[in-house]
Amino acid sequence: MIWRAVFALVLTRIDAERAHRLGNRSLELLARVPPLLTLVRRIAGRPDPRLRVTVLGLDLPSPLGVAAGLDKEATAFTGLGALGFGFVEIGTVTAEPQAGNEPPRVFRIPAEHAIVNRMGFPNPGSAAVVDKLRTRDHSVVVGANIGKTKVAEDAEADYVASARALAPLSDYLVVNVSSPNTPGLRDMQAVAPLRGLLTAIREALDADGVTLPLLVKIAPDLADEDVLAVADLALELDLDGIVATNTTIEPGALARLAGGDPAITGGASGPPVRARSLAVLRLLRERVGDRLVLVSVGGVQDADDVWDRLQAGASLVQAYTGFVYGGPGWPRRLHRDLAARLDREGVARIGDLTARAPAYLSQ
Repeated sequence: MIWRAVFALVLTRIDAERAHRLGNRSLELLARVPPLLTLVRRIAGRPDPRLRVTVLGLDLPSPLGVAAGLDKEATAFTGLGALGFGFVEIGTVTAEPQAGNEPPRVFRIPAEHAIVNRMGFPNPGSAAVVDKLRTRDHSVVVGANIGKTKVAEDAEADYVASARALAPLSDYLVVNVSSPNTPGLRDMQAVAPLRGLLTAIREALDADGVTLPLLVKIAPDLADEDVLAVADLALELDLDGIVATNTTIEPGALARLAGGDPAITGGASGPPVRARSLAVLRLLRERVGDRLVLVSVGGVQDADDVWDRLQAGASLVQAYTGFVYGGPGWPRRLHRDLAARLDREGVARIGDLTARAPAYLSQ
């Protein structure tokens, strides 16, 4: 494939973060040239109508979306939509601008189609992102993923500030308490602080008269009982859903990926998190049934991965690393393969998968 050759001969010779910036810049420029944007949309094609889903009250052309982390500055979502993604989650956005951790902080592991990053939420801050969302053309559904400014002393106030700024301009909101690259952030997944945080955000939005789907994003490295505790809390607080999962810091996986290089640290994405992400999804589905929307992310490489997540109870599936390695034609290929899978399995439409009892429950 052409993309594999470009990746192997060109992109692997460029620093991973610089390549990421070049890709996002290209997508930003694409959105500024309407004829080119139209051409890309025609080449990508519309997903098969049988892939259309309605989730969180949103009509989506496909259950496949872009995970937070790829479009941190809210500059690429229109271009990503043109490539065929059903929705895009921007961010993670913090209340205040921040540069993130010191580079190098993104590492490709091509042998495993994985990425390790310790970015630390670099982004221009919620006020700057508001300006970009205010002028969007709504050609693609956009969710906002919010996190904690590293230096903020009052985490609740910091999250609330971002929520109040971004929620009125977003289609859904995700509270990220699961990145491993902001000190102390994952501690907020404990039930007591998480209850306080989510309650504060909901009360602030209610006071502003803003209504939109509210979800929380969790880590794959939580113990099973902690995953279930978050699920119970989400039900208690009447959240709309859970995004599962973020990157992993499981020591064995990181040691293998680093290959003895002490510079390679952070959270791992791609195939190394696939099995645990699927296991967490299954735990959540068993606990909450269809009372919450489950968004599955982590290790999604092909149409079979998407199919497995939907059959295990996810309503939506997100990707990041698979797209990086698959290239701009990846969503089109994946949609084609999903439509072919519908034909083989005799399923009328993709939404029927999540309407069924998850396959693993009957095994």
